[in-house]
Amino acid sequence: MQESSSISKATVDRLPRYYRCLCLLSDEGIEIASSEELGRRIAVNPEQIRKDLAFFGQFGKKGVGYYVAELQESIGAILGLDRHWNIAVVGMGHLGVALANYQGIARLGFRIAALFDVNPVVIGTRLGERRVEDIAYLSEIVAERGVQIGVIAVPAPQAQDVADRLIAAGIRGIWNFAPVKLQVPETVPFVSEDLSVGLSSLSYFLTHSACEDDELSEKNNRE
Repeated sequence: MQESSSISKATVDRLPRYYRCLCLLSDEGIEIASSEELGRRIAVNPEQIRKDLAFFGQFGKKGVGYYVAELQESIGAILGLDRHWNIAVVGMGHLGVALANYQGIARLGFRIAALFDVNPVVIGTRLGERRVEDIAYLSEIVAERGVQIGVIAVPAPQAQDVADRLIAAGIRGIWNFAPVKLQVPETVPFVSEDLSVGLSSLSYFLTHSACEDDELSEKNNRE
């Protein structure tokens, strides 16, 4: 396997898509799949799939394909999904609750270990097996429960303060859903999910597609 520093972010970003596809194949009872089959399902060039996997070792058998369960396990290990990371979700609004209830998180090996909020009405309520804790006790609970990943699901004005609290508590990674750019140390990897950006991009493509349709309709009417 090559050093991680020599592997592009694009390759790393494709690995979860391969893993998810393999999970679905496994659920369907499919034991062997070719790179062509994987590529067809996730719209990635088969040659790119083979190139990406080659960074991490030799997988599959020429003329046969990949053994689904074996490759799923290998990619899961590469992604660190076999380590069972503990997660804390901060912000029990609609988004935070949805994330805490999302069953896909558990399937990937992540465990919701703590829930936090500042609202006295919310603190003390239960969500599944977990009680919503006061964010004032974040540091102690993170240490006590061995939490490694913090999920930020609070309004933008509070996001940086929450990030600072998480980092001070020893969180190793952050998943941010607040629509704001966070300032975090280079040693703390973080991923931001800005829902407004995705919706705005979709709106752009829909708008311009509609404009092209209107122009084509006008042209046909003139003819």
